[in-house]
Amino acid sequence: MDRVQRRDFLIAAGAILAAPLAADAQQTVRIARVGYLATNPATSPHLRDAFFKGLRDLGYIDGRNVVVEIRDAEGKPERFPALVAELIALKVDVIVTTSTAGTLAAKQATETLPIVFAVAANPVPDGLVASLARPGGNVTGCSLLLPELVGKCLEQLKQVVPGVRRVAVLWQPGGRGESTDRDMVRAAEVAARTVGMSVLVVEARDPADFDRAFLDMTKARADALTVLTSATLIGQRNRLVELAARNRLPAVYPWREAVDAGGLMSYGPDLADNYRRAATYVDKIVKGAKPGDLPVEQPTKFELVINLKTAKSLGLTIPQSVLVRADELIH
Repeated sequence: MDRVQRRDFLIAAGAILAAPLAADAQQTVRIARVGYLATNPATSPHLRDAFFKGLRDLGYIDGRNVVVEIRDAEGKPERFPALVAELIALKVDVIVTTSTAGTLAAKQATETLPIVFAVAANPVPDGLVASLARPGGNVTGCSLLLPELVGKCLEQLKQVVPGVRRVAVLWQPGGRGESTDRDMVRAAEVAARTVGMSVLVVEARDPADFDRAFLDMTKARADALTVLTSATLIGQRNRLVELAARNRLPAVYPWREAVDAGGLMSYGPDLADNYRRAATYVDKIVKGAKPGDLPVEQPTKFELVINLKTAKSLGLTIPQSVLVRADELIH
């Protein structure tokens, strides 16, 4: 056999031997199974899309090396325990949650299966983790620091609408952990007094309460509105924006999605970024990291977004000092 023939023989033999090895390698690719516990993705599909984009950016392809099992509570928190049980029965590697109520339901169901929350208002007081730096247990994720955010929202509102004397604070009892609910209402009351406003606390346990809540605001002669975040309220942002416009109430929201829907202004972290970052936790856990060793991430950038068209419809002139600080102006 001459040199050329021998070379061709070795290449062919190598290809034959490599073929089964390649097939075996493909067969041994580990498929990560991820449970996604949704509160109501129909109202905020872009947030779920952000999580999936985060997975794709990390090299995960649905059906090839990851399978995401989605369970949707359809806005009914009482369904969380049963949905968590379904995900556990499917033997997922990790459960991603999208609300404090969902995270608490998952934590109550398992002390061993890793849980990643894409958003949590106040994870330590709500009992999700032991501390932000060292969560401990089987839960970690991305926080929103909401009690601190309430005061900042009211400060921004006062600068945009200097004449506000009484601000309505709309909240959903049970929308977060009990401790956070209490802290957020208290923060609103303290912040309002600091900037010379009185507070009218108005509750809405579900969307059926919205009309009554806004009627209460009108009767009490509220000058403006702020909304304390919850999964239900952000999901109902279009209706809240509509009711605020109908009652001519300048409103500040903790999520920019409300401004995109026509709300006056928002101040808060980028929720979609939280969902993208949740994918990085999933990646680390699938590769062997323990959730209790992964610090809870806090938002590092807060954005002020103002809808100038809405301001004009309310007869408001936004001060130049505020316009230059805004991260985005919607015309």
